[in-house]
Amino acid sequence: MRYISTRGGIVPIRFKDAVMMGLADDGGLLLPEMIPSFTSAELESWRGLTYPQLAFEIISRYVDDIPADDLRGIIDRSYATFSHPEVTPVVRQDGVFILELFHGTTLAFKDVALQFLGNLFEYILAERKERLTIVGATSGDTGSAAIHGVRGKKGITIFIMHPQGKTSAVQALQMTSVLDDNVHNIAVQGTFDDCQDIVKTLMNDLEFKQRHKLGAVNSINWARVLAQVVYYIYAWLKVAQAGQKVLFSVPTGNFGDIFAGYVAWQMGLPVQQLLLATNENNILTRCINQGDYSVGQVVQTVSPSMDIQVASNFERYLFYLFNRDAARVRAAFAQLKNEGRIVFSPDELAQVRHDFCSASINREQTLATIGSFLKETGYLLDPHTAVGVKAARDLVAGDTLPVCLATAHPAKFGEAVQEATGQPVPLPPAIQRLHGLPTRCAVLPADQQQVRAFIEQYVE
Repeated sequence: MRYISTRGGIVPIRFKDAVMMGLADDGGLLLPEMIPSFTSAELESWRGLTYPQLAFEIISRYVDDIPADDLRGIIDRSYATFSHPEVTPVVRQDGVFILELFHGTTLAFKDVALQFLGNLFEYILAERKERLTIVGATSGDTGSAAIHGVRGKKGITIFIMHPQGKTSAVQALQMTSVLDDNVHNIAVQGTFDDCQDIVKTLMNDLEFKQRHKLGAVNSINWARVLAQVVYYIYAWLKVAQAGQKVLFSVPTGNFGDIFAGYVAWQMGLPVQQLLLATNENNILTRCINQGDYSVGQVVQTVSPSMDIQVASNFERYLFYLFNRDAARVRAAFAQLKNEGRIVFSPDELAQVRHDFCSASINREQTLATIGSFLKETGYLLDPHTAVGVKAARDLVAGDTLPVCLATAHPAKFGEAVQEATGQPVPLPPAIQRLHGLPTRCAVLPADQQQVRAFIEQYVE
């Protein structure tokens, strides 16, 4: 299996090189040369597998440069850290299935991929006798999951930027209370998009990237997306009968999680459609429903992990939408940079609407859904999951089988949940332990030169 760039500017590379490259050296995103497929019979044969066993069956189809036993070991270590024996269990509530993705170290879906990626990095670095400098941006959950995935690991130094004051208090504590010598938090005086732009600028400076051995933990790293493909297939095996199609409702910010669902679909998973649920930062909903992919201002919401305008992983989907035409991808992102929008043809928009439906859920609807769902079912949703549940209730009809992705534990967003329910959120031990811990964080303006200097200071 070889990996190529959405922008067509690199020689195809192997999986381990793709993991270490992160963002492609031409500024594009890495994808496999082909998406491997499975048959209906193979899918049915996986019904009795544990989560790690299924993960090996899926991930191994994309990896041919790590021995099978080593890959199994990496996968087993990654999911041994989860508190639930099923890793990503599915529960049924009020006519919808909820795929719980919050049983990892930091109580968010990012743990599913970042425990795997942290162990992958450690394996490859030990094999190559190299070091790695990770530079990442987070709207809240990626940062803490990445930090907990690599804290204390040999040969790795991590720098995570988050928008100052725009994460939940728990998200900030999960990052800044990790005092390991190889962990550095940066609170950027700006938005997540500012943080993401700084990461891309640094990664596109090839001299800086190579000198400091920069790597990526954001969902620009293909291994992140690959690990997330697994739970779509795991959920389908739990809720569907042979050949039955499922609709997945995905709270969406940076498009990485829903793109993993698209990959599972292309592999052969019976999917009816993907429901892309956004908050007030609804550029993707406007694109799907109105054909308007134009950048607006980031709005701060009660679902901060989705407070994003420019969704990096949308580029991966566009590569397929444009029939793998890298020149068309390059032209689209030049247009986005110069005009603040991407214009699609009628045929392209028709294909987007075949693949996705979408709804934008505002603050009042989100809070009302948390409150009503608790009263009706006794089940407590976090604000991001509530966005997906509300969108599914609005758009799903008939005999469609909806699976809503629960992307975070409600205790991570206790203030919003308490506002919605009038009740304090019970805190799990992992969050109780955070309060009162010492913290460490640098505050910097949204300026890539100052971030660059900070990284050089600590790496060198």
